[in-house]
Amino acid sequence: MGEPYAVQLARKESRAREAVPGEAVEWLDPVASRESGFRNKAKMVVAGTVGAPTVGILDAHGRGVDLRECGLHTPGIRAALPHLADFVATARLTPYDVPARRGELKHVLVTESPDGELMVRWVLRSTEALARLRKHLPALRERVPAIAVASANVLPEHKAVLEGDVEIPLTESQHLRMVLGGVPLYLRPQGFFQTNSEIAAALYAQAATWVRGLAPSSLWDLYCGVGGFALHSARSVGGGREVSDGGGAGGPDTVVGVETSPEAVLAARRSAAEAGVDARFEAGDATQFALAAQSPPDVVVVNPPRRGIGETLAAWLETSGAPHVLYSSCDAGSLARDLRAMPSLRPVRARVFDMFPQTDHFETLVQLERF
Repeated sequence: MGEPYAVQLARKESRAREAVPGEAVEWLDPVASRESGFRNKAKMVVAGTVGAPTVGILDAHGRGVDLRECGLHTPGIRAALPHLADFVATARLTPYDVPARRGELKHVLVTESPDGELMVRWVLRSTEALARLRKHLPALRERVPAIAVASANVLPEHKAVLEGDVEIPLTESQHLRMVLGGVPLYLRPQGFFQTNSEIAAALYAQAATWVRGLAPSSLWDLYCGVGGFALHSARSVGGGREVSDGGGAGGPDTVVGVETSPEAVLAARRSAAEAGVDARFEAGDATQFALAAQSPPDVVVVNPPRRGIGETLAAWLETSGAPHVLYSSCDAGSLARDLRAMPSLRPVRARVFDMFPQTDHFETLVQLERF
C-alpha cells in the first residue's frame, strides 16, 4: 500500500509472465481493480470489552486493533461495521480474549453482494449467547436493513482458524444472492466466493469467451466453488444438455462442477436451476473425480486453492487426452510448477486479473491447448 497502482499492476503481470512459459503466448492487457472499496468480505476479529469492543485484527500481543474504517472494504460493509460493533454491547457478547483464552465472540464475518445485501455471521465459542442474538437481531436489522442472511457459527477450540463446523441459522434465508455478469450465484454461510466481485465477473466473462471460441461438447469445472466458471460457460457447451444425478464423471455434452464444500455445491445447484442452465454439481474431491472418469471432457477448468492442483491431477491432465484446459490460479509459484508437469498442454493465451489490489497477490487465467 502506498505504491502507485500502475507499478503494482506491472509487477504482477511481470511475475505472471515468468510463471507462464512460451514466447507465442498471447497476453491480454491486465484487468485492473478499483484501488479501494473493492473487498466484498470482512473477516473481523472481535477483541476488547463488551462496552468497548474492537473490530479488526490482533496485534503481536493479542490485543485488538480496530479496522472498522478500513478503506479496502465495500461501502456497505464499512457502513455496517459500526452498528455491528455496537451490537456487541447490545447483545452482551463478551469478546474472546486470546491470551487469556476466555470470552464468547471470536469473529464477525460480513459479505456484501453486488446488489448491496449483507450476510453477517457471528463466530462464537459456544451457544450461550444464541438467545440474546436472536432477541436483538430484529432491532439490528432495522438499523442495517441490508442484512439479508445471518447465522451463528460455533468454534469452541482455541486455535488459529476462522470458523467451526457448526452453523446455526438466524434468518429464514441462508443464501446471499450474488449476481455477476447477469448470472445469479448464491453464497451460503460456509461457502467460498471470490473477494472482489467486479474482478470475479471479468474473470468469469473472459473464461466464457474463450470457451465459446472452442465450442466444446463437454466441460468440467474442477474446484468449482459456487459454480462461477461452469454457469457462465454452460450455454456455450454442446447445447448444455442436462445429465442425471446418478454419479460418476458424466458423458459427452455435459457440464459438471466438482467441489469439496457441500454448501457451495448446494448453492451452485440453486443457481443452475434459477438460470435455467443444464449443469450437474457434485460434492467431492476434484482429483478423485478425474481419476474415476472413463474419458475426459473437451475442456477442463481448474480453479484450485493457492497450493495448486498437485502432482496427481497434473499427471492425469498430462496423459488424459483432454484437448483444452483453462487454469485459473491465485499463486504464480504453484501455477509455474503445475505447468511444468503438463508439457503436452501449452499456454496459448493468458491474462492477469487484479483480484487483490494493494497486495502481492493476483489471479492469472491461462488457456492451454494440447500439442
